[in-house]
Amino acid sequence: MYHSHYLTNISSMLIIVVICIGLICVANVDDVDAQSNKKSKKEPSIPILRDSNLKTELIVDKLKFPSGMEFIGNDDLLVIEKNTGIVKRVTNGKVVAELLDLNVAKKSERGLLGIAVLDISKTKHASNYGPNDKFVFLFVTETENEDDGEILGNRVYRFDFVNGALINPVLLLDLPYLPGPSHNGGVMKIGPDNNLYIIMGDLNRLKDPTGDTIASNLQGTSLPDGRGGVLRITPDGETVNDGFTLGVGGLLDKYYGYGVRNSFGIGFDNVTGFLWDTENGSHYGDELNIVKPGFNSGWRQVLGLSSMYGEFNNKEFDKNQLINFNDNGKYYDPVLTWNDTIAPTTVAFIHSSTLGEEYRDDMLVGGVKNGTLLHFDLNQTRTGLQLEGELSDSVVNKPSEQNSAIFGTGFDIITDIKIDPSDGDLYVLAANSKNGKIYKISKGADQNFS
Repeated sequence: MYHSHYLTNISSMLIIVVICIGLICVANVDDVDAQSNKKSKKEPSIPILRDSNLKTELIVDKLKFPSGMEFIGNDDLLVIEKNTGIVKRVTNGKVVAELLDLNVAKKSERGLLGIAVLDISKTKHASNYGPNDKFVFLFVTETENEDDGEILGNRVYRFDFVNGALINPVLLLDLPYLPGPSHNGGVMKIGPDNNLYIIMGDLNRLKDPTGDTIASNLQGTSLPDGRGGVLRITPDGETVNDGFTLGVGGLLDKYYGYGVRNSFGIGFDNVTGFLWDTENGSHYGDELNIVKPGFNSGWRQVLGLSSMYGEFNNKEFDKNQLINFNDNGKYYDPVLTWNDTIAPTTVAFIHSSTLGEEYRDDMLVGGVKNGTLLHFDLNQTRTGLQLEGELSDSVVNKPSEQNSAIFGTGFDIITDIKIDPSDGDLYVLAANSKNGKIYKISKGADQNFS
């Protein structure tokens, strides 16, 4: 399933991320399309922050389209690369090791797509490991023998991280990859319950409607098989038995939410434990959602706010067309929707006052368009956002409407955001066709601000 630590020479392949009618499509071409990342010729080397009391540092570059990262200790990260299938260890701002080299399919949105880390001490396996050992979960579009070889599937593996090595792979989920190649999802997070949450898109069902499932709100189709939903499993890949289930059949007992079109981000509110996601629409209707147990995002019957559905589809939204799994599922409108798409990616929460008390417990959302990092305050119940002015209708109709929420720009394609557990500094993972980078944002005067 994996081969040596040695990184073979990658040809001059470069990656483009294009916003195609509101979704992210990754292709092997020479440059970044202007519509996905419009930049001036005099673009600063360091992204621009709104807050002059914060500074941005480039701590790692020359990564090859990094798609995710996780802390395993203080100033100690594991970083995954989408197209190479390599897991790198970054310690004190330096790449110190390549721990794993997986065989991956890398076309479009396939590849090494997600990583999550769990202290083994929090599991039933604690007695068999040391106090600092960890489980590392990886989501990968795996090929049989070599990169871009015969595809085996979208797979979730668990590895042991012991003595600085990733060993003992265990296959937890074997998920479909067709029709594809887009809408794979693959982002994973460990929840407050120490279970693994995975988001997966509909695998570009418009290319082959025969692959539809009822998880996409289509009557008369097949049982859910992992597509179009938020999945939840134990660290051993088993069904979580906490009293909630959508039902039985297929992988239905592992669904936490459904009706997902295409997503690149999930994150847990550190205060409430609530799960949030970002979702990409087609030519409109990017979404930010709070994902409750049984959450139905509405795809493929509705996109964006249900009250606006008719504006784009010439028909009224009919909730009776939605699948509810014997009332175990329920549709919820997005907390925020973008009709002028930004292709939102990752979502994260600032759990300390390190950057300033004004940011404590607030939300950050990354995007593709203009490499924008957005900041939002949550409402008192933390079930929505504090939105004012033009955003009070929960709809971004034009770029200017979200100006007040901009935290920073110029990050390229933001693929992940993490908070350093040791000091509360903010880490931003970003990529373009030629160079992936890790930025650190901390307290201090910055030369790049507006």
